[in-house]
Amino acid sequence: MSSDRLLFALETGGLALPQSGTLALWRASGDMALSGLDAARCEVIHSFAPDYDSWARRGMAVSVAPKGPYAASIVFLPRARDLAETMIAEAEAATPDGLIVINGAKTDGIESIAKALKKRVTLDGVVSKAHGKCLWFRAQGAFSDWVRPVMSANTQGDMTAPGIFSADAADPASVALAAALPETLKGQVADLGAGWGWLSREILSKEGVTALHLVEAEAHALDCARQNVTDPRAQFHWADATTWKSPSKPLDGVVMNPPFHQGRKADPRIGQAFVTAAARLLAPNGQLWMVANRHLPYETTLAANFRDVAEIAGNNRFKILHAARPSRPKR
Repeated sequence: MSSDRLLFALETGGLALPQSGTLALWRASGDMALSGLDAARCEVIHSFAPDYDSWARRGMAVSVAPKGPYAASIVFLPRARDLAETMIAEAEAATPDGLIVINGAKTDGIESIAKALKKRVTLDGVVSKAHGKCLWFRAQGAFSDWVRPVMSANTQGDMTAPGIFSADAADPASVALAAALPETLKGQVADLGAGWGWLSREILSKEGVTALHLVEAEAHALDCARQNVTDPRAQFHWADATTWKSPSKPLDGVVMNPPFHQGRKADPRIGQAFVTAAARLLAPNGQLWMVANRHLPYETTLAANFRDVAEIAGNNRFKILHAARPSRPKR
């Protein structure tokens, strides 16, 4: 656990945080224990809605973007290398002459990040624990070239941001799902886990759609979607798709390419929660279209939540599933 590693560094590894000033926690998991930290001095910086909401419920100061200046910044290393470098550069810029702590697992690339850091700064300390490392150094203005634009155009001309899913181009699974959508798609529709908006544009190509709710947990991805999807029928919601509530009547349709990873581990429970949410959001005659990797076990959850379920398209990589008539009572 990342909190165990940080506590170990504080208690036995020689890491000493400043006695005064704000401590910034960059992308700290919403369920992380604050052992060894003064919660009253901490500010969490997080753009992922479930974690942001979790910290807010705990009464913590939390923001999407850094405010600074900070006495120290603790960066919890993300999986994506471009996002990791961006966060380290932003943390250093927001912590002038302060302490920078990097805490990460081997599976998230801490070893390669550590090698890159050693070429740029003098490390004040390093500890290894729980299949990862915690290391720290003084801000020295050494990472200006790691700063990336908040968003930039990919090869297809769409705006994307560091660390977001399928930033280089449209995801092949979404392309397969879009090809399977009926021209008769109509009414109030939601794209759960809309990302930077490629699939949403395809949904809006159906003239019968009167409104499309783009529901996305990653704030930076949703900001990109606002640039990529300019149709006036689009409505944007920064929220956890599994708990989001439609601001209008029950929906006529849900379209989704749900995530299935938590960090590097495949976790089908995420997609299953999306299915349950779709059933809750849909009107009695509502319909769901979704795409999933061939091996993911969603059919049982679909059958528990819908009266009609069928695979309508697919290949050896993906399956396109259609479900209708949600069977669970609306809450």
